Amino acid sequence: MHWLTLDADFSFSHSRFRDNVAGEGNHVPNAVETVVATGATFHRVFKGFYGGPRLRYLGPRALNEDNTQRSGSTILLSAMLGYEVNKSLRIQAEIFNMLNRKDDAITYFYTSRLPGEANKGADDFHFHPVEPVSFRIGFVMNY
Repeated sequence: MHWLTLDADFSFSHSRFRDNVAGEGNHVPNAVETVVATGATFHRVFKGFYGGPRLRYLGPRALNEDNTQRSGSTILLSAMLGYEVNKSLRIQAEIFNMLNRKDDAITYFYTSRLPGEANKGADDFHFHPVEPVSFRIGFVMNY
């Protein structure tokens, strides 16, 4: 099928520190254990239209050396639709986080302290959320 391209990348890891200090563990914090990136691209299926969906999955991961704190997984689905006006001009629109997931783009677990809290601080999760559903329109000009 010359009009369709399917692709997938899979990555699996088992990251550990070489030395296991007693009571501390040997997991590497934030070392992603599973990543999947896949999609389909449709090429000029109907009079110059092209595009397709993309899926990205980041699996749970250890957030500290003893693996007692773990992040959640992240799933992002996006899609792109473009139109080739001519050999020099393309117009394309993209939508990101189509499922409006409330996942974390990155998660950390460490001790922090807010003003007014005890000096020793508190162990807690710190994260950056994924962007909500968003759109982008672009033009590509070749010359």
